[in-house]
Amino acid sequence: MIRPSVARAEPAGGRFDLQSLLFILALLFSLVLMPAALAQTQPDAQPAQAGPSYGAMADLLEDPQARNALIEQLRGLAAAPPEQGRAAAARPGVASNPQADSAQGLAGTMQDFAAGLSQDFSETAGLLRDLFSGRGVHGMSAEQWRNRLIGLAAAIAATLIAYALFRALAKYFFRRLDAWVLHAPHGRPSEATPRRGRLGGIAFSRKLGGVVGALLIDAAAIALAALVGYGISLAVHERLQGPPLLALLFVNAFVAVEFVRTLCRAVFSERHAQLRLWPMPDDIALYWSGWLARIIGITGYGLLVVVPLVQQMLTPSIGRLAGLFIMLGVYIYALRVILANRLLLRERLMQRAEHASTAFFATLMRMLARLWHIAAIAYFTALLVVSQADPYEALPFMAQATVQTLIAIGVGALLAGMLGALEARRVTLPDDLRRRLPMLQARVNGYVPGIAKTLRLAILIGVALVVLDAWHAFNLSGWIYSPEGRNFIATLVHVAIVLLLALSAWTLVASLIESRLSEEPGRHGTTERQKTLLSLFRSAALVVIVTMTVLVVLSQIGVNIGPLIAGAGVVGLAIGFGAQKLVQDVITGVFIQLENGMNHNDVVEVAGTFGTVEKITIRSVGIRTMDGGYHLIPFSAIDRVSNHMRDFGYHYGEYAIAYREDVDNAIFHLHRAFEEFMEDPELAGLVLDKIEIPGVTSLHERGYNIRVLIKTVPGMQWAVQRGFNRLVKQHFARAGIELPYPQTVLHFAQDGQGGVPRAGVPELPGTPRPQAGG
Repeated sequence: MIRPSVARAEPAGGRFDLQSLLFILALLFSLVLMPAALAQTQPDAQPAQAGPSYGAMADLLEDPQARNALIEQLRGLAAAPPEQGRAAAARPGVASNPQADSAQGLAGTMQDFAAGLSQDFSETAGLLRDLFSGRGVHGMSAEQWRNRLIGLAAAIAATLIAYALFRALAKYFFRRLDAWVLHAPHGRPSEATPRRGRLGGIAFSRKLGGVVGALLIDAAAIALAALVGYGISLAVHERLQGPPLLALLFVNAFVAVEFVRTLCRAVFSERHAQLRLWPMPDDIALYWSGWLARIIGITGYGLLVVVPLVQQMLTPSIGRLAGLFIMLGVYIYALRVILANRLLLRERLMQRAEHASTAFFATLMRMLARLWHIAAIAYFTALLVVSQADPYEALPFMAQATVQTLIAIGVGALLAGMLGALEARRVTLPDDLRRRLPMLQARVNGYVPGIAKTLRLAILIGVALVVLDAWHAFNLSGWIYSPEGRNFIATLVHVAIVLLLALSAWTLVASLIESRLSEEPGRHGTTERQKTLLSLFRSAALVVIVTMTVLVVLSQIGVNIGPLIAGAGVVGLAIGFGAQKLVQDVITGVFIQLENGMNHNDVVEVAGTFGTVEKITIRSVGIRTMDGGYHLIPFSAIDRVSNHMRDFGYHYGEYAIAYREDVDNAIFHLHRAFEEFMEDPELAGLVLDKIEIPGVTSLHERGYNIRVLIKTVPGMQWAVQRGFNRLVKQHFARAGIELPYPQTVLHFAQDGQGGVPRAGVPELPGTPRPQAGG
């Protein structure tokens, strides 16, 4: 928190180096006054304000005595020798030598400047002597100058006293407005009464109305005080019989300065927290409001009143010098306060960034926390330089540039805030459109963050251009009306329209395709084959839209796309000749899909690989086998597709029965096993027809085979096979039906005496030896 006592402390990181600052200011002083000194060294140069102002000249011509004196002086100059006339018309000691050596140019310039400054002080001393002795200056008598100064003092006193009275009366209305913002409309405090200095639960419109009302009341007090001062000055000068030029000069300066102070009070209201546009503690508001009021008062009254008065009473050079000292004092004072509060204000802005409503404002606050002191120093440096380069237009330029900058930043921040609020809200499409295109709303909401970032970037660029235009670093209006500016804006609009149309087309096509792809197989007529073709069409549509968009955008920004199209044709032809395998993959894949050879999740056998189709692209198919392996097979390698998922499937079984078993009994138990199979509701739903048993299909060395056929739902034949085989084994076991298996009969040969030769098996003790025929 920045408090008045803390704000005056030395800045962290070292003591204020006054010697270095004075050196920098001296260098800046030389750079600022060097153009004026160089202009004075030209023999034929005419200073901007070489004599009295137009008002003073008019006064001279109105006064008969002064007019006669001026005529005599001009005749005396005409009768003088040419050298003396030129010396009287030009300032002595400042003539420049065009053939001077470049190495001595800077030293000569500084010497001429010092000589001119000495001459200015000498002339000023003479003018003061003439004024105090009663002879007058600039063709005006001391009495005339006294009347002017009396009128000026009367205007100052009347204006300030009237403004103090009107401000005291306005405080009553300020208190009423502060209470109106703080309390409910009927005068009772609302339930959400906030603490002083915080926005809390106050509606933004109510606070904005209070701030605008206070601003209007303050402006009315300034206008009334200016009218009083204007009337008093007219009355005084009418009685004194002199023109009220100096009094009107002060009144105009009073209106300009106090109105700027009013804008500052709208931001930092000292005593009325609810009329404070930016919420902050009262002590901080009091400190910054007082500092800005002093800066504005010294700068405004110094440049708009003191400098013109000195220039009219003395010489323009002394007036410019007085303005320089005033602005140097303002600059040093502002620089000291900025450096002293640099770290403290950064910390407070960082704390506000942590509680920002959006990420954009948080980032903006962090940037402001790190760069605010640089911007403030640059602002006061610009004020110092501009006030010396063009004293008469310095304050109007700074006021116009400051107001334009603040308006641009405020409008940009408001637009960014509106974008943040819109970004937080979800786009909701009509119910009928959501039913037809269920994926469209999610896709549109997915575009919102990217569009918001693009618009924020455009707002940032626009604000930067307006700010640069305000400080005359970039002529925005001239660039807009120039052919280059018009062409750039037209190109930008055309590119934006093309991108918008391309994005809309892709959104519509992708939403239509994805809405069909998200449907379950068999619903609304969407089959796996259609989904596969739609996926391929989506990829092709994306390629076409992106290619066409890039070509059109390039043509809009001035790129000749004719060579690109020709080059693309040549490259495509080269690829066609050099990548025949790729072309074969694509063509074979297209025909396989057109003939509905395979689709996603089909169980197929291609190129000797049996598994489930997981992915189909324009040139290959991905198959997942039973062991988990993923096989990517190009279409050109496929000469046969075995699809086990078309229309229906069959459990094809060959059951081997021993020869000793009865055929009819075995068939009977097969029917019984199927009947029990159909009693299971989960398994029964996989069967499309009754069991078919054609009979005995083969006889072999182990027995005979009985064939069984069961028609199933596509892809469920393996589940039916597993369930039916389990039941067949159970029924055959209960019926005692033997399922044959390979058997081997061993026969031991006999010797001539009928004995059996001993085998190569060790005999156990007590084991009888086998006999022939035994």
